[in-house]
Amino acid sequence: MTDAVDLGATELAREFRGGALSPVELTEAVLARIEAREPELHALYAFDAEAALAAARAAEQRWRDGAPLGPIDGIPLTLKENIATKGTPVPMGTAATELVPAADDAPVAARTREAGAVLLAKTTMPDYGMLTSGLSSFHTSARNPWDLARTPGGSSAGAGTAAAAGYGPLHVGTDIGGSIRLPAAWCGLVGFKPSFGRVPVDPPFAGRVAGPMTRTAADAALLMDVIARPDERDHLSLPPAELPWGELDGHVAGLRIGLQLDPGVGLPVEPEIRAAVAGAARLLEEAGAVIEEVPPLLTREMLDGLDRFWRTRFQAELEDLDPRRKERILPYITEWIWGGEPVSGLDVYRGFAQIDAISVAALRACGPFDAVLSPTCPVSAPAADAPSPTNDPALPFEHIAFTVPYNMSGQPAVSVNCGYTGDGQPIGLQIAGCRFDDVGVLRLAAAFERLRPAQHPWPS
Repeated sequence: MTDAVDLGATELAREFRGGALSPVELTEAVLARIEAREPELHALYAFDAEAALAAARAAEQRWRDGAPLGPIDGIPLTLKENIATKGTPVPMGTAATELVPAADDAPVAARTREAGAVLLAKTTMPDYGMLTSGLSSFHTSARNPWDLARTPGGSSAGAGTAAAAGYGPLHVGTDIGGSIRLPAAWCGLVGFKPSFGRVPVDPPFAGRVAGPMTRTAADAALLMDVIARPDERDHLSLPPAELPWGELDGHVAGLRIGLQLDPGVGLPVEPEIRAAVAGAARLLEEAGAVIEEVPPLLTREMLDGLDRFWRTRFQAELEDLDPRRKERILPYITEWIWGGEPVSGLDVYRGFAQIDAISVAALRACGPFDAVLSPTCPVSAPAADAPSPTNDPALPFEHIAFTVPYNMSGQPAVSVNCGYTGDGQPIGLQIAGCRFDDVGVLRLAAAFERLRPAQHPWPS
């Protein structure tokens, strides 16, 4: 059963259909993997083995009856802790939250249940999802399976850990500045940030999306076919659309692809990461793509303005929080929210206006191209107890300069592994696409998977 744990979701559906494997056998094997690895990885919250086995037994009967609910029926799955599931509290990664059971499933949770997925657990995250790490005042910090001394990234920290460790093939994270793609990069995964509004969320907010974290582009597309279904609770969602998620075969030849190695602001790109991303571009060029350099698109004013606006947003949201609860927030987050200089209403508005400035800059930079390549993150994974690569709450966003533009512009973007550092750490290649071209982005990621060298074995 060890081999079955590491099969992709698309392969598992074929195994179920042919009777070579059952959802119960698979779930038992995944639970054994969790039992062996979770004590050192700390990826999960609200883990419920009995509920997972009950769901697997129901799915097994549906496959026997020839009436599965869909291609992910019976396949183990996790959801990030901030995606509400009925009856489970949503701590938002912080000890400051009052633990009240959620009244309803969030849209993504509802869609995956309707499709028969076996929910194993929620996955851990840092306070309010505002760190590129698993450091949390509520959860034990998640560890990176590739190196337990390192963070898996964040804020979809536990999801990255769970996917890399083989806790089933399907995981859902959320992303407002890179929180799917960054842990995907540091854990060697495919992390897909869909177009803004493609996957309904509740509550919606500018730039916020939910999306798959998987080991392959095909599995990400399979999960998108489920979670992109409509939900009226998201008033900012895109109109329902039937997209060809399963059609990932495509040619690279003739594509015009941009290559951006300097975002314009933030941390410098580590030499090994720059070399790996440039090497990925050469592979696509050898396959017939036309590669052109893309100049920097972010400015200091853009990144600092976004920082001011998000700080003020959190000040407003937490203004009425009981002071005793406020004291429980991770100190780094407290320092970030309240430690900066006071800003005027005019400063806040100017910060908010940078969302539009970033969006325009990203769309103009990508306009001439079918896709734009870049590093997902300029640096490799820091220590597990580090809140961010800078460890400075006054400079919290220096590492997201490649990812955050596409949250603001709403464009789809994916991180896919493109190599390894000298000490064996994965390196993420980001592929950003034109507005609403979600399938095109996953299609190019799948093409790159076929072109790249053999991957290192998954950490065990």
